[in-house]
Amino acid sequence: MGRPATPAAARGCFGLTRLKIRIIALGHRMPQWVRDVTQEYTQRMPREMPVELIELKPEVRSGGRTTEQVLENEAQRILSALPDHGMTLYALDEHGTPWSTHDLAKAMQTALPQGTDLYFVIGSADGLHPRIKQRAQSLLSLSRMTLPHGMARAILVEQLYRAAMVLKGHPYHRE
Repeated sequence: MGRPATPAAARGCFGLTRLKIRIIALGHRMPQWVRDVTQEYTQRMPREMPVELIELKPEVRSGGRTTEQVLENEAQRILSALPDHGMTLYALDEHGTPWSTHDLAKAMQTALPQGTDLYFVIGSADGLHPRIKQRAQSLLSLSRMTLPHGMARAILVEQLYRAAMVLKGHPYHRE
């Protein structure tokens, strides 16, 4: 994706608009450490870039339903949590494109002047329905390793914070 513009140019965008970031995550009753990390980094985010976590209950895997049926029901919940327009959707997927922190910062920087909200969706244990993947602007991989969903949530929220600091020109991100 390339590097974001200079921090000074990015700082100029902050006063003009607000970037709302939402993480839609299938899964609830996360371990306390996941809740703590999520809360810590969402509180650290600049006020111009608030992060909201939308937790959706995963589909119960019983009653002889197929994985396709489970993913279809979860897709319905995800789609009902998305606005019809004015947003960009990124789906986390193990087969997605790996991004750097600077790639994430560039996506955030692009959305800022457009007034577009960013949505990130983390699927359930079975992943995401193809309909959600097709609707996404991009499939994003946090790692080629298999991560538990709580870990993916923690890594994503920390990286959103780190990318915001890159845009603000903060020395939090060193090269």
